[in-house]
Amino acid sequence: MAIASSLSHLNFFPCSLINYTSPPPTLFTSKHTRPRILRCSISPRPQYIPNRIPDPHYIRIFDTTLRDGEQSPGATMTTNQKLDIARQLAKLGVDVIEAGFPAASDGDLEAVKLIAREFGNNKNYNDEEYVPVICGLARCNKKDIDSAWEAVRHAKRARIHTFIATSEIHMKYKLMKSKEEVVDRARSMVAYARILGCQDVEFSPEDAGRSDREFLYHILEQVIEAGATTINNPDTVGYTVPSEFGQLIADIKANTPGIENVIISTHCQNDLGLSTANTLAGACAGARQVEVTVNGIGERAGNASLEEVVMALKCRGEQVMGGLYTGIDTKHIVMASKMVEEYSRLLVQPHKAIVGANAFAHESGIHQDGMLKHKNTYEIISPEDIGLHRSDDESGIVLGKLSGRSAFRSKLLELGYDIDGKKFDDLFWNFKSVAEKKKNVTDDDLIALVSDEVFQAQVWKLGDVQVTCGSLGLATATVTLIAANGVEHTACSAGTGPVDAAYKAVDLIVKVPVSLVEYSMNGITAGIDAISSTRVLICKKDNGQAVQRKFSGTGASMDIVLASVRAYVGALNKLLVIKKQKV
Repeated sequence: MAIASSLSHLNFFPCSLINYTSPPPTLFTSKHTRPRILRCSISPRPQYIPNRIPDPHYIRIFDTTLRDGEQSPGATMTTNQKLDIARQLAKLGVDVIEAGFPAASDGDLEAVKLIAREFGNNKNYNDEEYVPVICGLARCNKKDIDSAWEAVRHAKRARIHTFIATSEIHMKYKLMKSKEEVVDRARSMVAYARILGCQDVEFSPEDAGRSDREFLYHILEQVIEAGATTINNPDTVGYTVPSEFGQLIADIKANTPGIENVIISTHCQNDLGLSTANTLAGACAGARQVEVTVNGIGERAGNASLEEVVMALKCRGEQVMGGLYTGIDTKHIVMASKMVEEYSRLLVQPHKAIVGANAFAHESGIHQDGMLKHKNTYEIISPEDIGLHRSDDESGIVLGKLSGRSAFRSKLLELGYDIDGKKFDDLFWNFKSVAEKKKNVTDDDLIALVSDEVFQAQVWKLGDVQVTCGSLGLATATVTLIAANGVEHTACSAGTGPVDAAYKAVDLIVKVPVSLVEYSMNGITAGIDAISSTRVLICKKDNGQAVQRKFSGTGASMDIVLASVRAYVGALNKLLVIKKQKV
């Protein structure tokens, strides 16, 4: 089978596909406004058909935060947290939510099932026709596929995503199967998923980036004949560079019989820091679905970042990518990023593109001068486009101890947090407590308080903490925790320091043997009255031996001991919730 001729990575699409309205785009307007780039004349989100997209310029966004993203060490999430993230993904307007790996555990099965029921039949988001596809991952075996179908079949648009490795190294050393055996397993399991009643089946040849091309074309032809509707091509170990990955997609498109009857997809890992670039190269070469995660979290170095891919398409799709576009409502990006950061406890580095703390910060005098004269001198996208409001927002709201609920709610909405009910009440009184002690409550203070109060699993609630320490004697701590039934439990302990003593007192109450794997603390704001944020990572012990799964927690307070205990209790709560889901 002949390989297609090399594609040009400089021009994937003919210029005739770009349909600008008249007059042509302009880059300059008055200094008081952001330059207006004329948009391509594009249609609304096209009708969902599993194996076809009516608009050839539309890119489906397949979000795997809840599956591949949760595979990051320490990123374990509870069922309720997964439901919150699924809700936010639906607000974003992602086309496909890969909600989990149902065969991995009973907890995963239940979480995917709940997401399928609650969000897989909902029409209350971006438009009345929008309903996200709910997808479950499955290895190429009947047990996995049965579990995936049991979980997702409650959704209006249900998808099973099954995979098997196709690279020589994986087949020889991991699967220990011949090429013929792998092809037979892939073909038969795709057919089995269709027999169960699933009309939307995605197939992934794991490690496609290092697979033999001719073998890849053959196995993809077989699964297409068996009923696959989407063919995903994972760069599983982040091995390829953009020109290679774009060529891979182009070659698959040119040389795989039946490929015109399915959607071509990408899944790029970030081991060499090229996942976003590879994903865009794949889209330009003909892929019409891209698999991404919020904040780029995932195995090892992570996945292609949803916010980077989406904003690259929004910012440059018309000009250099032939008019490619997505259905994402970008103003929900910041909230999604914050929620995933808090629930996964994987902190976003300050220089992270799009959602990092420094993404719209300007410190250089030259840059500041340019920004004062015209924002587009150093900003290619508007922070408001992703739901970010600057600290000096025109509302002029400054919070203090006399601030009321309305002002507090307005400031939270400005920061991207839409919180109601008991969570809002608890957060408000926590804010009032801090405001009594601080002259100025900054945006960073509020973000830390939201992290501590809202994004925590609740089994045990921290009551009081009292410590005694210094050079004159052993550090001691008294801790009170409140159980779910409202009963208070108090314990005292001694330790090498106040934090160690407090943790030992908590252990006496909770009675779950754990190891502290990581402890870190950062000052959120400046000054002697700064709020400190603590992050801990723990793992449960079985027979005295630490096991692999890790659980993280964060805590924020002006008191570093209190922040430390809150973080520790938060991690324990997550461990206990996950343990309860498995029972």
